[in-house]
Amino acid sequence: MSKLRAAAAGGLRRGSRRAASPAGQRRKGVSPRGGTPASAPAPPPAQHLFSDPAEIQALRGNLLAWYDKCKRDLPWRTLAATEPDADRRAYAVWVSEIMLQQTQVATVVDYYNRWMQKWPTLQALAQASLEEVNELWAGLGYYSRGKRLQEAAKKVVSELASRMPRTAEDLQKLLPGVGRYTAGAIASISYGQATGVVDGNVVRVLCRLRCIGADSSSPAVTDWLWDMANAVVDRKRPGDFNQAMMELGATVCVPKAPLCGECPVKKQCRARQRAKKELALASEKLLGKPTPVPDVEDCGVGDCPLCPPAAEPWDSSLGVTNFPRKAAKKQPRAARTATCVLERRGCHGAPEYLIVQRPSSGLLAGLWEFPSLPMAQGLQEEKQREALADYLQAWMGHPVAAAGLQFVGEVVHIFSHIHQTYVVYSLPLDGDVTWDSASSPSRWVTEEEFQTSAVSTAMKKVL
Repeated sequence: MSKLRAAAAGGLRRGSRRAASPAGQRRKGVSPRGGTPASAPAPPPAQHLFSDPAEIQALRGNLLAWYDKCKRDLPWRTLAATEPDADRRAYAVWVSEIMLQQTQVATVVDYYNRWMQKWPTLQALAQASLEEVNELWAGLGYYSRGKRLQEAAKKVVSELASRMPRTAEDLQKLLPGVGRYTAGAIASISYGQATGVVDGNVVRVLCRLRCIGADSSSPAVTDWLWDMANAVVDRKRPGDFNQAMMELGATVCVPKAPLCGECPVKKQCRARQRAKKELALASEKLLGKPTPVPDVEDCGVGDCPLCPPAAEPWDSSLGVTNFPRKAAKKQPRAARTATCVLERRGCHGAPEYLIVQRPSSGLLAGLWEFPSLPMAQGLQEEKQREALADYLQAWMGHPVAAAGLQFVGEVVHIFSHIHQTYVVYSLPLDGDVTWDSASSPSRWVTEEEFQTSAVSTAMKKVL
């Protein structure tokens, strides 16, 4: 029995075991050797739970009716609905889910269509080179996603006889790069497995539906959200229901200025009820009426693991967007890199540029870039120029004068965890140069060839 169902049924009492622990491990608050459990937090009050079967049924019906009427026409949805072969259907969903991680739908559509046209099956992708994958992925960001997708496709073909795993559990266990969310999405959409999914959009919808104000990124709250998602998912149409939850979060229950009046599940939304109640209390206070005694199930009352911290009271200006609340994001670290654009005239008079390939692991693995050298923060421009000249000289095999490097400007690019500044120099050359192939592969490209190569968006900014 899940935490959610146990709590709803009154079976999750203070100090009871919340879930089975792997052999050799012990959850906090549970004594070893079957002894008396240590004290554990009480379950959240009923207002945070989906405990009424009639309410769950209404939620499912209203949400699916809205989805059938209002869903966006997206290519992966079409493939999932029309492809009769289960492996090809799962592959089509898998590609879309990997591309959609950290990336907007509008950006993904064109990439997805090109990908499926080039590699319509797992077998086709397994035969592709990493260079081809990187070229198609260029500009989509988070480049390791494409690499892991191809590695997993090769595994399915070589080790699983081209047959995709058929459950969320096996998908997550057997495919590299497939986590709990992606596995649930593939299993529910492609195979009809009644399993929920929790992504950023679903987190927001669930937190508002149930007034969850604790840090939604914390492991404990994440566990509750997964329990809720599994409890409410429609058993007959799990794939459509999960897509409907994500669609609702992406188009209606958005982070700021949600369209509450258009929401198909507004009657089940506790955040909306809370906002109305707080507005009424504020009006009564202005009229001088006494403040009523808080309800014991009101969010923020008592020791509730899903309520906002006591230090973060209700903000009347935010309304339903009081939920969810997240811990402050860690600021990306600052980094500086000196980049040199080596340019020569090609045989037809058009400029050509030298690009080199990055290592096969780490940030932007396997992509191509202009010769670049990380620099310490605060390094003087003169020292920076000299270091870059020494670096180029070491790989080109002939002297490079620091004074010959022409400063062009700076390019800022924000990665998920790095605030990267590229200090850009150019170096015109009269003839060919040889880059030491032992350091990294290199080649000369025209601007057109550069744009179609596996280069990052940051390098396109540099050019």
